Amino acid sequence: MSKPSESVLAAFAALLGPKGYSVDPDVMNPWLTDWRGKYCGAAAAILSPATTEEVAAIVRLAREHGVALVPQGGNSGMVGGATPDATGEQLLLSLRRMNRVRAIDAAGRYAIAEAGVILEHFHHAALAEGLRFPLTLGGKGSATIGGLVSTNAGGTQVLRHGTMRALVAGIEAVLPDGSIFGGLAPLKKDNRGYDLRHLLCGAEGTLGVVTAACLRLVPAASVRRTAWIGLDSPAQALALLRRLDTAIGSELEGFEILPLTCLEAVLRHIPQTRAPLARDYPWHALVELAGEDAAAVDARLEAELVAALDDGLIHDAVIAKSDRESDDFWRLRDSISEAERAEGPAIQHDISVPVDRMPDFIAANPLRLAGAFPGVRALSFGHLGDGNIHHHVQPPVDCDGAAWVAEHGEAVSRLVYRHVIEFGGSISAEHGIGQMKRDILAELDSPARLAALHGVKRGLDPAGLFNPGKLIG
Repeated sequence: MSKPSESVLAAFAALLGPKGYSVDPDVMNPWLTDWRGKYCGAAAAILSPATTEEVAAIVRLAREHGVALVPQGGNSGMVGGATPDATGEQLLLSLRRMNRVRAIDAAGRYAIAEAGVILEHFHHAALAEGLRFPLTLGGKGSATIGGLVSTNAGGTQVLRHGTMRALVAGIEAVLPDGSIFGGLAPLKKDNRGYDLRHLLCGAEGTLGVVTAACLRLVPAASVRRTAWIGLDSPAQALALLRRLDTAIGSELEGFEILPLTCLEAVLRHIPQTRAPLARDYPWHALVELAGEDAAAVDARLEAELVAALDDGLIHDAVIAKSDRESDDFWRLRDSISEAERAEGPAIQHDISVPVDRMPDFIAANPLRLAGAFPGVRALSFGHLGDGNIHHHVQPPVDCDGAAWVAEHGEAVSRLVYRHVIEFGGSISAEHGIGQMKRDILAELDSPARLAALHGVKRGLDPAGLFNPGKLIG
């Protein structure tokens, strides 16, 4: 890798024109820091192609001159995976101008969307055709399709529809040699060896630049029912999840949990929020159903919640009376990270363990943390239905939180991740590895997995020009 010379930069400028090339600090600076403000970098220029062919031309030129590229979508990632390093030698490759929904096949229930399409805009485009893209998350107003594919994003509907990898029927991408992989056809059977679609999904831009994806759609649900439930523990929440899954089945799309401490932080810091229940409970569950028959959905949900109340499994529940009230419930859940930032620094872990073991992990890990770091507080919230919990560790009260995190954060994370691996889990459930977890992955993950990852990287990107310093270095 080398710093691009003025003549090389001039070649990129000539290729892309003023709309696609800039070295203006005012243009670049907002994209040089990650969403959390944890990582800051520099870039020789920002490149904003408008077509797949322009991306391919960029890659060929970069390869010819040994210049590294850092692909970026909405810059809403959580692990610094789209932030260039501090050398100023890398080029930031923004896909935001590639923002067309190329086609929607209503009969086949597929859509082809370019990498720069914002998730919320894609939701609207699908709904206009009577369809729905069943993946959503708190950052839907900025997250882009390319970024979601490249990180194999999850969200709140994974319980029923799976992660991004399950929803990607085809991919178009530019590979490190500058060739275009045209794999957009939504083939249900394709046995031509390694599945490049799955390989590129979750690769974090280290193996190719995703330029478009063919995405699976489902019918737009005419009925949406959301319930907020008060209960005592994650173990009770898991029992409720199993009960609802058995009784309701495919209509159960979301099952989130959060402790009272998270709810209280949201109520303190997020304007125009209120608690859904009249009393406080140690834990809360947020459940969502989607279906076609309103009367049937209502009857099943109400019957199961009444039975759970009668059996002492839950303490209280309220069902949203409108879409507006459902949105209010989800706003409480989606605002936890924002509220937590207002509370002060925390060490954040996006982890997964087998669903049946999650309550045990949530109970055991704070005790292990407290034994090693007296006074720390652990908060667990998120997608119990798919075994993905956001496990955040806050410093002891009455200390300099930022200084404490700087001193102990690495050791805290190592303890948490070792515990996760003991439970048969993963140190990254839905946000990727990026640069934040690169070293801990190298330290703790299976040697066989790491060797395979490095082998794939060397085979496709031998010069190491695609998003260097991320995932596996």
